[in-house]
Amino acid sequence: MQTAAISSLSPAAAALNAPAAEPGSAAAAPFGDLLRSAVAGVDDLEQQASSAVEGMMQGGGVDIHTAMIATQKEDMAFELALAVRNKAVAAYQQVMSMQF
Repeated sequence: MQTAAISSLSPAAAALNAPAAEPGSAAAAPFGDLLRSAVAGVDDLEQQASSAVEGMMQGGGVDIHTAMIATQKEDMAFELALAVRNKAVAAYQQVMSMQF
């Protein structure tokens, strides 16, 4: 199914759907940890796509469909990560432009 394409981002999705925890509690996951896990997921998908393409090129039993699907999964994950980064930078710039 299509949700399998973003399974590497499931820790971040689970954190978004989880009820809000108190800031001082141990259950609250730091935002930095969520970003690290999302970037690690994107990196894993990139490595999978690279190995699939390499296996296809070397005749390692990987067909073109599998290689293209892995490449598209990696591309979509990267585009999502890039969009999140752009939103975070825009929010930071907006906060910095506020006058107190």
